[in-house]
Amino acid sequence: MKIPYKCALYKLIASLVASSVIIYVILIIAKAFRDGQSYGMSAGDSFIVWLLMAILISQCYRGCCCGYDSKKKKK
Repeated sequence: MKIPYKCALYKLIASLVASSVIIYVILIIAKAFRDGQSYGMSAGDSFIVWLLMAILISQCYRGCCCGYDSKKKKK
């Protein structure tokens, strides 16, 4: 028996972790090329960007699991 929530939970956790990594990589690259500017984010800004990035990542990989078959045609 396949548990549908298990796949969704894995997808959620993976997208949240990936969004954290991507955000910090972007900030590190921005800090490396700064010329006196500071690239910091407040707690509220980082939370909103983190969630939006996680949603974007999960939508990009929506067909990776959960029984989704991309070859099926819609009727």
